[in-house]
Amino acid sequence: MEIFAKHAESTLLWLAMTGAVFGTLALLMKRKTIVAAMGRARDEFTTNLGLMLLNLVLIAPLFAVPEGAIRDQIVAMPALGTFWDSQNEFLVLFAAIAIADLTVYWRHRFEHHPLLWRIHATHHADTALHWLSVQRKHPLSKLLSVLVDFVLLLFLGLPEWAIAGSAFLRGWWAYFIHCDVPWTLGVFGKVLISPAAHRLHHIRDEELMGTNFGNTITLWDRVFGTYMDPAPYLDCETGIAEGTRGFLGELARPFERRYWTRKPEARTSQEPAA
Repeated sequence: MEIFAKHAESTLLWLAMTGAVFGTLALLMKRKTIVAAMGRARDEFTTNLGLMLLNLVLIAPLFAVPEGAIRDQIVAMPALGTFWDSQNEFLVLFAAIAIADLTVYWRHRFEHHPLLWRIHATHHADTALHWLSVQRKHPLSKLLSVLVDFVLLLFLGLPEWAIAGSAFLRGWWAYFIHCDVPWTLGVFGKVLISPAAHRLHHIRDEELMGTNFGNTITLWDRVFGTYMDPAPYLDCETGIAEGTRGFLGELARPFERRYWTRKPEARTSQEPAA
């Protein structure tokens, strides 16, 4: 029980910090409309909070077993460790962010394939996108990210401090890009995934949904041809055809008959744009 208590403590601390930062941002941006905005997001916020607590408090300790097994099996060449140790720390941290984003890009893009959409659809179901939408993940989708997101970093021998630092920065950025703000970040948005760019990824239009898969930087979307300028789509409608659900409905979503009997070709609109 002690391990669950530790996860609960760290999760609540993280929730308090992010809530204070992004709650203040919402208050500053919404001002007189904050009450109405909170009302629109209330039910989905509650669902997202429930999924966050389930994934990070009750299930995360169980994820540690397969994650540890994978880490034990990945042994990078000693020369790689020597290489990273000889580089400027800022460049090593940037490399860790870029490499992590490459892995996440492809994991995320594959989740839009019909075979994996059933576990990823939950994340796209919010119709009132807000900062806690980042935690709207089915446990199976969360498990997939735990199993694959750090594999390339470990294989390439990145130091633990760089892996942890990139995870921390990318984690905060993930909350930021889910905020309900129409920010393209101007010239910085050419390099960084902005809230507007990620909102476009959550757009109700299923073909446009196949764009902007990156978490932090636009590099891999540009390299693989999936980047789209969000400027024409500010404040676009978000959500999915299957509709939003409550906590139990989202847990049951991947096991619905529709996903297991439908041929993959029937959801080609959900496949990523090439």
